[in-house]
Parts: sequence; structure tokens; C-alpha cells
Amino acid sequence: MVRHTSFRFCLDPTVEQQVVLSRHAGAARFAFNQCLHTVKSALTARKTDASVVVPWSGFDLINHFNRWKKTEDAGRVFVVDQAGTVAVSVTGLVWRDRVSQQVFEEAAIDCGRALTGWAESRRGTRKGRRVGFPRFKKKTVAVRSFRLRNKHSRGKRPVIRVGGDDGPRSVTLPKVGTVKVHDDTRRLRRMLGTGSAKILFATLGQRGGRWWVTLNVEAADLHPGLHHQPRQTTDRGGWVGVDRGLSAFLVAATSDGCEVARISDPPKALAAGMRKQRRLARSVSRKMKGSNNRRHSAARLGRHHTRVANIRHHFLHQVSTELVKNHDRLVLEDLNTAGMLRNRCLARAISDAGWAELARMVSYKQAWHGGTVVLADRWFPSSQMCSRCDTRNRELTLADRVFRCGNGHELDRDHNAATNLAAWGEHHHHPQVREPEVRAPVINVRRREGAGPHICVGETGPDDAGTDTHAVLV
Repeated sequence: MVRHTSFRFCLDPTVEQQVVLSRHAGAARFAFNQCLHTVKSALTARKTDASVVVPWSGFDLINHFNRWKKTEDAGRVFVVDQAGTVAVSVTGLVWRDRVSQQVFEEAAIDCGRALTGWAESRRGTRKGRRVGFPRFKKKTVAVRSFRLRNKHSRGKRPVIRVGGDDGPRSVTLPKVGTVKVHDDTRRLRRMLGTGSAKILFATLGQRGGRWWVTLNVEAADLHPGLHHQPRQTTDRGGWVGVDRGLSAFLVAATSDGCEVARISDPPKALAAGMRKQRRLARSVSRKMKGSNNRRHSAARLGRHHTRVANIRHHFLHQVSTELVKNHDRLVLEDLNTAGMLRNRCLARAISDAGWAELARMVSYKQAWHGGTVVLADRWFPSSQMCSRCDTRNRELTLADRVFRCGNGHELDRDHNAATNLAAWGEHHHHPQVREPEVRAPVINVRRREGAGPHICVGETGPDDAGTDTHAVLV
């Protein structure tokens, strides 16, 4: 079994390399807009001529853009000699050789995916909220990014490499060269050196004034010593219900009422930094549009948002890792987070909690360890039912932190809900299993330098921490 994971590192490019990275990001934006312009023009022409073919998939857009970039419509350079004769010297995009051609292809694929998502959403076959037709990308967008593929030729080194002759903290990219990395790359280099991982893609983006690289890796499965012990099909025990909330961020309990975890004081990064965020936002609004002062103020505001997101992700990684390592059967609520965000009184607190991100992390980490994560029915009244006598209190409100039933039982609201969720997992023979994410971030996966007497090349060691939280967080 293989896992699709990712490593994210902060880059330290030189001034010249920053120009090259910005050029690649601009080329990706240009290719996406050109592909979208081609589709919209073809759709308009098809209204009068039904024989017009609309390039819709990513491969069709790649072929069309590769033909278009060499034509006169993409650009021409005229040369005038001493006699005054004008001749065409270069046809097509003059700067197309200064960037990697993979940037154009990946941008065309992104445009094709956006069109497919809109079509599926319009037909009702796409999950989630309805999405609109793709729009053109602005040049002044806050996040600029592009993607590169890694080529593995037989007998040659991969195009995208980590470490090497230029130092362990470096990454080599096509058309960009070797860029220094701010973070430690030891764990990924161990995986690549033992053959237990292979880099598939590299996504580079600028966030918070810094350039980041995210390496999509196909890694080997965790060592069997890190997996949970398999259970019999007739075994219905071991379920742990996880209740997520705002007063108490998380409460985990078993079906017999034993509380195994409680987090009451999470780091509310957004609420703690709201005063600074307002001050930085006012500073941006007071600057003249298009000025350097406004650009610098917007950069400071972006760095603040990045710091808030990093604090939240680090905390969620810690919580999800502890749950997965200690429990092999977890029950989560199917919360309608998108609908809850419409409540203007609780939207900020719910966004700061990151309930959906926690569920995603628990899902893929539990899949790595061979555990099970089930999703309770959305309409299951876990908070309104008494975990002792199954009596339902329909008059319970959000302000009531103590659950009281008609039989005189008084329980903590969150503890009671977690107990009911655990009982739900035991009594349902065929629960709805939540599928893990395909491309999930890997956190501090360590690999041995070579194959030992009890360790095969391509798998982790028995003492390796598969989801430690003290590495670079994604």
C-alpha cells in the first residue's frame, strides 16, 4: 500500500531566483486565462455555428495552447533593416522558452478541472456547494502559484531533487535551479534515499511574503508496528465518540461514559489576533491604491493571516495525532459546517475552531494506521439524548451546558454527546465510513538510512513516528 502525502518547506531564494519564480507564476496565470478565453470564445461561436468544437478537457486545452503559442496570434517581432524593409523575425510567445513548459500544461489542466467542476455542479453530481463558471485570474492576486511535474528517466536523476551537491537544505527545480530551503529536509531525504518515496509534483506559491514549495510524494505504507491491531468482525467494542464544540473544543468518551480526552482551552489564534488584524486592515485602507505604502501594508496583513493559519494547523495536527495514536475506532459527527457559518454570531468562532479540517486530518491519519473512522448520521440527536436512559430533551438550547433529562440525570453536555456517539458506533452494524483524503500531508515521517535485519527498504521502522507534530506543518 502506498500513500500520497506532501511535504511543505519554506524557501530562501536569491533576488534573481525570486524573479524567475514570479515569472513562472505569471506564466501559469497567463496560460490559465488564455485557455479560459479560448473556451469562452468557442462557446460564443457555437451559438451561431454548431460545428464549432469547444476544447473542454485538460488534454484538449494543452494541445490547443501548444499550437496557439507558436502562431502569430500569440505574438510577433518585427525587424526593420537599413533599407526600410519590415520582416517578421519571431512568431509566437517570445518568452515561452524562459519558463518551463510544464507550467503551461499544468495551468491548462487546472482550467479543465475548473470547467469539469462547474459542469458537474450544474448537473448536481458534484458534492458541496454549487460553484460558478471559472473566472479570469487577476495579476494582483494575493497568492501566486504554479506546479511542476517530476520526470523519472531510467538511468538519470529526477528533475526535482531534494538535497544533493549544493547542500542538504536545498531543492532543485527545472528552469529555476537549486534553491535554498529554510527548513530541515532530513526526513524526506531519508525516504528518497531508501527508495520508500518518490516525488510526483512540486507546487510553488507565495504566501505571507515568503515562497513555499509543497512536494507531493508517493510514500510507502507505515511500518506494521505503527498500525493498530486488527479486530474481529464480531467485535463491536472499542469505539470512542468525539464531540466538537466551542465551549470545549473537543471531548472524547467511550460508550460506558469514560472520558478519555478533553480540550477546553484551545489556542484561538483568530480571536487573539483580531485586535492586530483590525489595526493592520485599517492601515491598508488608509493608503492610496497602487502605492508602495499600500503594498507594504497589505504584505504585513498577509503575514499576520499566515501566522494565524499556522498556529491553527499546528494545534489541529497535535489533537488529531493524539486521537489516532491512542484509539483505533473513532466516531465523528457529520456537522454541516458550511451551514453553521451562516450564523453571523458564531461564524467567526466556528471558523477559528477548524472542525472540518480536524475531521479531514483524523480521517487520513487513521487510514495510515489501519484504524476506522465512522461518520454518525447528521440528524442523530447526540446532544439531546440521555446516555443513561435514552430519554430525549428537545428543549435543550446552546446556552445549556448541563444536560438534564426527565428521570433526574444531570450530565455534562459535551461528555453526554461524546458518549452517545460512541454508543452509536457500537449499535450500527454497517456505519458510513468516511473516506480518507487522497492527497494528505505527511508530518515528520522518519525513515531509516538503509535496510536492517528486520526492516525492508521501502517501509518505516518500528520506532518511527508516523504523524509527529514537531516538523514542518502543512
